[in-house]
Amino acid sequence: MSVVVVMVVESVAPAAAIGPSQFFWWGLLLLFFIPYGLISSELGTTYAGNGGLYDWVRRAFGPRWGGRLAWIYWINYPFWMAGLAVLFMQVAQRIFQWHLPLWGTLLGQLLFIWTVVLVGNQPVSESKWIMDLAAIAKILIIFSLGGLGIYVALTKGVANRFTLQTMLPQASLSSLSNISVIIFNFLGFEVVTTMASHMDNPQKQVRQAIIFGGLLSALFYLLAAFGMGVAIPTAKLSASSGLLDGFVLLVGKLNGFVVFIGGCFLYTLVSEMVSWALGINYVADYAGKNHDLPTVFAKEDTKGMPIGAGYLNGLLASSAVLLAPLFPNPDIFWSFFSLNIIALLLSYTMLFPAFHKLRRIDSQRQRPFRVPGGRLMINLMTWIPEVLLILAIIFSVLPTSFSTAAITAKLPLWIGIVLAVIIGELVVRWTESAHQSPALVTHPKSNLLFARSTHHPL
Repeated sequence: MSVVVVMVVESVAPAAAIGPSQFFWWGLLLLFFIPYGLISSELGTTYAGNGGLYDWVRRAFGPRWGGRLAWIYWINYPFWMAGLAVLFMQVAQRIFQWHLPLWGTLLGQLLFIWTVVLVGNQPVSESKWIMDLAAIAKILIIFSLGGLGIYVALTKGVANRFTLQTMLPQASLSSLSNISVIIFNFLGFEVVTTMASHMDNPQKQVRQAIIFGGLLSALFYLLAAFGMGVAIPTAKLSASSGLLDGFVLLVGKLNGFVVFIGGCFLYTLVSEMVSWALGINYVADYAGKNHDLPTVFAKEDTKGMPIGAGYLNGLLASSAVLLAPLFPNPDIFWSFFSLNIIALLLSYTMLFPAFHKLRRIDSQRQRPFRVPGGRLMINLMTWIPEVLLILAIIFSVLPTSFSTAAITAKLPLWIGIVLAVIIGELVVRWTESAHQSPALVTHPKSNLLFARSTHHPL
């Protein structure tokens, strides 16, 4: 699950669109990845439960900040799902040579969304086989792309020049805005920690999942990046169809092998959304129980699965894909994907300060895994990745130039982020006023935190 969650195959093309300089960013952003992995390991094993990132922020900064985190962490997911629904139909029509009318495309996108919702509402124990197959499919795609790239590089040459000069970043807003895509490719370990209550030995297995899953994911990303760089000139690479275009160029035509790889890619899109749903929905459900989000998020089925958050995901994502044709955009997938990236990065800006504060105010708690180092090292582990996150967000929302076209292109992203933050603040404050801040108690069986209030039997 760690590999499936962290390694998002559809982001290979946006990362490869950076060009050869992406390898510089991959190396530099180890300054983000290493602290992020270590901190997630400590917090995930120290505060085991289904709350994950929300629980850590709430413990450190209180219910209101916990609600803000839960909202912005949740809201990114429906837009991501909408983006992948668009991408799913684009790839499906390409590999199967379909020519669907608009209503047929929208129907396929809605089918993708509600398949993810219904499967994501099932317990992880019943959907584990989906994750296992998805990991195999992703590895198959990555090794095929990397292997073909090496073969073509040795026999036919490469589409881009890989020199020291081309691998160094350009000092431009366009180049710096790429940081967010690379950081996005590192994210997801805290989703694994929300599955701690389903593990036999979470103190050991969370750490193993993060360390080995992170190393494997980094290796696979770099292999895929090389394959894409060999196949397609950077200037011609599409953020949405680039992966499939790469295989077509490497093989020479759209043959049975490319169709098979395309089918694997379609499956990974579904499984990836299911794996993230298992974490996102638990966080929203947990926040709903604590009355930091509306109680609709806390609605569960007879198996204890957070179906309230799941159905809200489906409704918002469906609305997004149905409204998208009303706003002409050459790349709808990238519009949704950009909104998802910024919202997700905003939620992570709370992770590192929460770790720093919990080390200070809860220093006596036993920590099965502890980030090594003294005060200086802990400060570096906290603030270097925090600064990188903030810079990535700033460079991503700034236009690539100050021309009218560049500014207009960023307007949908600005409007989407501002609306998400404002609506989230209103929702959190309304929930807070409707339910006085509840005390937290530990459930004796599941070791989860629930709200003690007149609205909850606990």
